[in-house]
Amino acid sequence: MAVMASVRRTQEYAPGTSAPGMNVVAVAILLGAIVTGGAISAVLRNPIPVIVTAVIGLLLAPSPKIAQQWERAIVLRFGRYIGLRGPGLFWIVPFIDNVSSVIDQRTIATGFAAEQTLTADTVPVNVDAVLFWMVHDAEKAALEVQDYGRAVAWAAQTALRDIIGRTTLADLLRGRAQIEDDLQKLIDERSNPWGVTVSSVEMRDIVIPGALQDAMSRQAQAEREKQARIILGQAELEIAASFAEAAKQYHDNPTALHLRAMNMLYEGLKEKGALMLIPSSAVESMGMGGLMGAAALRQQNLTERPSE
Repeated sequence: MAVMASVRRTQEYAPGTSAPGMNVVAVAILLGAIVTGGAISAVLRNPIPVIVTAVIGLLLAPSPKIAQQWERAIVLRFGRYIGLRGPGLFWIVPFIDNVSSVIDQRTIATGFAAEQTLTADTVPVNVDAVLFWMVHDAEKAALEVQDYGRAVAWAAQTALRDIIGRTTLADLLRGRAQIEDDLQKLIDERSNPWGVTVSSVEMRDIVIPGALQDAMSRQAQAEREKQARIILGQAELEIAASFAEAAKQYHDNPTALHLRAMNMLYEGLKEKGALMLIPSSAVESMGMGGLMGAAALRQQNLTERPSE
């Protein structure tokens, strides 16, 4: 259904299958013949000249044709191809030559889709894409294929299904640029015999089943949590290494150890009502007995002062 709709849209926006109709030159020839015949009839006072010239004008009116700048007209003589005409004004032999179709050589955009197509790892996906193509050989487009617009649309859909069938879901989601290049080459290879060249292919959307989306979301979340735990473990290792190095420095320099102990007590006493828990081994190893007594007295003074 998507391809059929795309073909209909292509034919609406690319009117390249109908022959050109009446144009201003044909109307001028017909009116000129009638006016000339009318003038002669008025002079001779006979209606036959105007009838004759009107018939001649009607016979000559189909001869002039006009093709737009982007159009090429296919001319057949007694059903046999004799050449391309256009752009601009050109002439044909009335009732002998026939303009069978006019080929639009502008770039045409065709939307196509592959629905519920299995990837290489058996995941059903829906893929929407846009094909940009143009007719580079109007003769082949008119003579080698019945409806080149429909043929290109079907070729694009089958090529898309082929590419999806031999690609895994992960590659389909991550390597869209490479898939678009492969798809363009495949469609171009199939449509070149019809005189059609593919400019580019762009994948608009890839839809996967909802249950698979939830599973992929949980997998991504688990990967992020795993990465966070790894980073936290590496940070712990670095901190432990820093503590080991600091312990060596304090072991060889007792003064620095006492200064560090005083700084720790100062930081703890800045907050009123703070409770400090220090292991007894640290009090003995760092010589914090006197410092702890002074800290306790300072803490008591801070707590009693507001009551006064």
